[in-house]
Amino acid sequence: MTTIVVVDDETLITDFLTFFLEDAGYIVHAAHNGADALELIRQVSPALVITDYMMPRMTGLELALAMKADPVIQRIPVILSSAAQGASARANPELFAAVLDKPYPVEALLETLAGLIDAASPGNRQ
Repeated sequence: MTTIVVVDDETLITDFLTFFLEDAGYIVHAAHNGADALELIRQVSPALVITDYMMPRMTGLELALAMKADPVIQRIPVILSSAAQGASARANPELFAAVLDKPYPVEALLETLAGLIDAASPGNRQ
């Protein structure tokens, strides 16, 4: 099964995404800030990370920058899920594989996940 890390300082959001994505067949780990997420990502080596932008201790942008600077985890795709910072993320396509503007339909999340995970699978790497 595919492992995903969800990062958001809003517990309701991490709880909902964890429940929803586990129901869809994913293994999900959650963190409530970028600093804790970075440690978690290094531990569980997820296929993908979904992060909010505005969080304490380390923003989603800072998390993506830290991941890109780490050769062990730099290839893990990051989806930014944000209500206010989508434009900032779109200005940094080298950091974010996709941007979902909150609120987004859950179908859009599932389609984005499937596309990114499929593109990252060993048989599809270029």
